[in-house]
Amino acid sequence: MALFGEKALDLDVVTQALKEHYKPLTVKNMVYKDNPLLALMPKYEKFGGSNMPIPVQYGISNRRSANFLNAQATESATSLARFVIERVKDYSFASIDGETIKATESNADAFLKYATLEIDGAIHSLSRSLAVGMYRDGTGSIAQSNETGSQAVVDLANKDDITNFEVGMVIETYADSSGVPTGSALDTKRVFSVDRENGQLTFCAVTGSVSGSVNITLDSSAGTHLVPRGDLNAKMKGLDAWLPSTAPTAGDSFFGVDRSSDSSRLAGIRFDGSSMPIEEALISAAVRTAREGGSPEYCFMNYDQYANLEKALGSKVVYDKVSSDDADIGFQALSIIGPKGSIKVIPDQNCEPNIAYLLQLDTWTLNSLGAAPHILDLDGNRMLREANNDAYEVRVGFYGNLSCNAPGYNSRVALA
Repeated sequence: MALFGEKALDLDVVTQALKEHYKPLTVKNMVYKDNPLLALMPKYEKFGGSNMPIPVQYGISNRRSANFLNAQATESATSLARFVIERVKDYSFASIDGETIKATESNADAFLKYATLEIDGAIHSLSRSLAVGMYRDGTGSIAQSNETGSQAVVDLANKDDITNFEVGMVIETYADSSGVPTGSALDTKRVFSVDRENGQLTFCAVTGSVSGSVNITLDSSAGTHLVPRGDLNAKMKGLDAWLPSTAPTAGDSFFGVDRSSDSSRLAGIRFDGSSMPIEEALISAAVRTAREGGSPEYCFMNYDQYANLEKALGSKVVYDKVSSDDADIGFQALSIIGPKGSIKVIPDQNCEPNIAYLLQLDTWTLNSLGAAPHILDLDGNRMLREANNDAYEVRVGFYGNLSCNAPGYNSRVALA
């Protein structure tokens, strides 16, 4: 019971307290921590309507000749394309039981400490989903297996992808069909344990006892995709989609555009630096990108490749500090000199192994309807009573997608 003169911590008080506690900057700071690309990516938070056209000019009129009549007779016009971006959705939930609220009703600080733990977890879970998705292709795949058949322990093909997994995640397995997960799920299991040193996962049943482990079904050929439940072909189109590893072929539509007519300008530059020393690969890719008109000022890669670059530079290494404009967060970077100036190299755990991305960030935007992410409270309530449980939930959401208005000013570098 509340003390005389005090107001009990009812749901209205809780909601008001949470509004003050989770101001937009607070949410952004939590989201962007340790997610450099997500932090530095330019953002547009008014992505309304049903879609957003992103026009791209990839060619000029070519009615030209040293002969007047030939120039006049040539049929040519400016080459334009229009990516029609559509929003995808992503959600995360926090749940606080009613007994906890009542047990701390005379002490708002005590309740908020517990609520913060749960709500921070929901915000962090969704922010990790966005940060990983910004590097991926939109299929929902966050790793591939190294084994086949039914396995008690799953080795990841790329062990660094282990950073994408947490205990308790529900994962579906999908066959590898030309590198794209399609069709029905082979199996659905919950992550029971994560071996981050060896890049291995064990699983348990989705419901019921979580003790011990059970086998999970993989495809008969290596490369089974591991996809969080509900994410199949429902995630944002990240760098792997905008700057694919192979040039798009005719008829392969991407946001309504056939990119095969000029695969470099419409699908970015692909540079194979796998046989080169890492510093040489990055500089050569920067030169190629500059030749096409790009001015990349950032390079993102995973931690292992960052360490390889740091060792390769040796005494020539130059460090820099990079700060995000819309959150008071900074990142350590190495600097290399490209043909158009300094390029800041930043390690990002979310970047796929053996790939580096040279990006001109002013050509990119993370478009969202509202902040990315934000607490869903259109009715003014940040906490909602759960219908079938003595608990209250907080909902966190994201509606949006990534876009690029000049893919040809950016490059994807194979490092191994």
